[in-house]
Amino acid sequence: MNPAALTRSTRPCRGGGFTLIEVLVVVMIIGIISAIVVLGLGNLGDDRDLRNEARRMVSLIELASDEATMQGRDFGLELMQTGYRFVEFDPLTEQWFEVVGDDLMRPRRLGQDTEFELFLEDRRVLLALEAAETQRDDDDDRDLSDDYLPHVLLMSSGDISPFELEMIRMTDRSSIRLSASPAGELKVGPDEDQ
Repeated sequence: MNPAALTRSTRPCRGGGFTLIEVLVVVMIIGIISAIVVLGLGNLGDDRDLRNEARRMVSLIELASDEATMQGRDFGLELMQTGYRFVEFDPLTEQWFEVVGDDLMRPRRLGQDTEFELFLEDRRVLLALEAAETQRDDDDDRDLSDDYLPHVLLMSSGDISPFELEMIRMTDRSSIRLSASPAGELKVGPDEDQ
């Protein structure tokens, strides 16, 4: 008999199965990959929520701007840390008042753990927690320097105040940026810093 054939036949033959350690390693790798995918999908859904809220806000701003142009009225947008509302300029009293009776321009709140950061002319504006008082006042001796003025103006001429607004989810600092150019073009996009 051939000595090479003898050595081949005397080697222990490994069966077609896997060892317990190999199976455990594969299960552990699958578990890690599954956890990463699940966590990634959770953040993707939250990012989608931010993007949807930003698009909704841009649509409302465009709607208010169109309405201002068609009706010859001036509107404004007041931003708070966790919400926003539209206001309207009354030319008779020369004051801004909350829009009432219009469901599309009602005050809105952001989702839980989401806040705004507003930038006008590349400067951050500190936003109040609550909306400012805009009650009608018939006082003729008022000081015009104390009058309320919204953050963003939506003029009857079609002009929109340029601004940059970040919508930030505070839990993981994910954000999306809304901006209006000096030409009045509204854009929604991810934060440029990330």
